[in-house]
Amino acid sequence: MEEFHVAIDGPAGSGKTTVSKLLSKKLGFDYLDTGAMYRAIGVYLNSLNLKPDDVDEIEKALGKVRLEYRDGKIYLNGEDVEKFIRTPQAGILASDFAKLPVVRRYLTEMQRKICRGRKIIVDGRDIGTVVLPNAHLKIFLTASFEERVRRRMKELKEKGMNVSREEIEEEVRKRDTQDSERETAPLRRAEDAIEIDTTNLTIEEVVSRIENMILEKLGRKVS
Repeated sequence: MEEFHVAIDGPAGSGKTTVSKLLSKKLGFDYLDTGAMYRAIGVYLNSLNLKPDDVDEIEKALGKVRLEYRDGKIYLNGEDVEKFIRTPQAGILASDFAKLPVVRRYLTEMQRKICRGRKIIVDGRDIGTVVLPNAHLKIFLTASFEERVRRRMKELKEKGMNVSREEIEEEVRKRDTQDSERETAPLRRAEDAIEIDTTNLTIEEVVSRIENMILEKLGRKVS
């Protein structure tokens, strides 16, 4: 099979990115972190002193920006911006600008182009509902608020970022509200998505469960 798309959606801290990266390595699939793309655009637009209300100026700015996804990293106008897009502020900026139809149209089309003709695992918040509505397999990951905050804190501390629990709680709570209540492509489980609560599961257990689903779809032997 030339093309096989796996859509993994869920709120912040549900384990999407970690699970998707491990699955892509195990199966030899490509991987696309759409959240990183929104973070990069949010940071870029903020650097131009633009606000979500500046729709006309944002549209002009998007027409000039060069966003690339190579080897699992985001490049903005040729620059590796990974270290700038993983902060709590970048997450909030991503959610602030992601509610705009002009931003979502721009990135949705780019994401679809990247996926064409590939065996790829894509994670985000609207992959199964908007970006890849015909994905071969759709997964929706969830976890308790407390567990998602704990994971986010651990992730940032491992990257050497000194953040308080209060900051992370505010980030996760704000992103949950913005992502689920925005008018354009809100976070929701696709009707045909399989929901997995990861609160009490190890990363390995989640990866193994989804891997077996993929292999089944591909008609391969399930371990």
